[in-house]
Amino acid sequence: METKKRKVRSDKKRDVKPTISSNLKHCIYRLSYITSTPVKDVAETLCEKGLRSRKVMDYLSTYFRRDLKFANTIYIGDFERESLQRKVQTGKNERITIRFTQLSYEHISSLARALDVTPSKATALLLDASIRNTNLLNAFVKTYLHDHLDGNRMKELKEVLKYINKNNPYQEEISWFTLLSMIYEDVKESTSNVKDIVHHWMKKYK
Repeated sequence: METKKRKVRSDKKRDVKPTISSNLKHCIYRLSYITSTPVKDVAETLCEKGLRSRKVMDYLSTYFRRDLKFANTIYIGDFERESLQRKVQTGKNERITIRFTQLSYEHISSLARALDVTPSKATALLLDASIRNTNLLNAFVKTYLHDHLDGNRMKELKEVLKYINKNNPYQEEISWFTLLSMIYEDVKESTSNVKDIVHHWMKKYK
C-alpha cells in the first residue's frame, strides 16, 4: 500500500538555533524591548538585512573557504583559511532560536558552504556581523520609528538627533538605536507605546 507524502508548505519556516555570545544575545533582547518586536523577529530581520548588505558580506568574505556569488560580485574562497566551525567564542555563550523562510534558509546554507561551517554557525556569524554594522542597525530602528510615529514627531526627533550629534563632545556619532535606548532609559514609562514614550521624553526637553 502506497503511503501519501505530506505536502510541505512553501511558506513553512525553518528553525535554526545558533550559539551566540551573551553580549550579543543581550543586545538583541534590548533591541527587541525598545522596538516592542519579538526576539525571533529581530534576529530574523537582522540576518535578512545582513544577507543583502555588501558591507556585511565584505567582512565575512575574509573567512570564505569556498567561492560565493553576491549580486554582481564573486568572492573567491581559499581553503588555506582556518575554518571557524570549531572556533569557540570567549566568555559565556547562549543559544537562541530563529525561524527563517525557505528562501532565507537557502541563502544561509550558501553562506555556510562558503564559510565551510554549519548553517547554525553561519547564522551566528551573520548575526554578529549584522548587528555590528551601524548603518544596518540604524535602518532597523529608523524604519520602526517611521512605522510608529507621525511625520511631525519623526521630524522633531530627527532635529534632536542632529542637535545631539552637532554638540556631542565625543568622537562617536549617536545612532537611532542609541537615541531610542536613551529615551527609554530616561522616561522609564510602564507603557510600551513608543508614541507616548517619545512624546513624554520630548516634553521634558522643550
